[in-house]
Amino acid sequence: MNADLSILTLVAEASLLVQCVMALLLVISLASWTAIFRKFFTVRSARIATDRFEDEFWKDRDLGHLYQQIRDAKRDPGSLARIFEAGMSEFLKSRQQKPGDPSAMVEGAQRAMRAAYQREMDMLESSLAFLASAGSVSPYIGLFGTVWGIMNAFRGLANVQQATLASVAPGIAEALVATAIGLFAAIPAVVAYNRFAHDIDRLSGRFDSFMEEFSNILQRQSK
Repeated sequence: MNADLSILTLVAEASLLVQCVMALLLVISLASWTAIFRKFFTVRSARIATDRFEDEFWKDRDLGHLYQQIRDAKRDPGSLARIFEAGMSEFLKSRQQKPGDPSAMVEGAQRAMRAAYQREMDMLESSLAFLASAGSVSPYIGLFGTVWGIMNAFRGLANVQQATLASVAPGIAEALVATAIGLFAAIPAVVAYNRFAHDIDRLSGRFDSFMEEFSNILQRQSK
């Protein structure tokens, strides 16, 4: 009679430790996919909002009007708009407090934008560390379950009079399922991490370029 080597049977008949490893990997996989979907929509929304704000900024050079629009907006204006708002707000305050010091006005705006930029990057980069950890650790967790399962399979041969492939195959197969689940958890996490890191790096470059250009505009307006 042939042994049942279906995935569900192998998981059900695996040792307790191997089952715990599989359960841990499934939890990591579920958490990874949750983080992937959330990060996808977050990065997508940030990119759309950045495109929209850049269009409005270069189309409407009345910075005071644009600043007031962002402050009064009911929807989320996006990361770049918040950076602009922080810089413009500090510039207006400095112009009232130190009207005869253009460099102080621009430097204050730059510091405010840099602080806002850091907050936005922290928000965009959240969950990336988890995806990186899941992608790098999951295969090793699965490998640990596989090694343990294979050890148990070979230890079981000590009680068998005649070792055959049929007697050892189920134990090895159930152990290899742990490696398969580990790869299932790791591969999407690694792919998503690389993609999101690339997209966020591009957004970071756009934020940096905008802050430089906006600082130059403020420098001219402060004179």
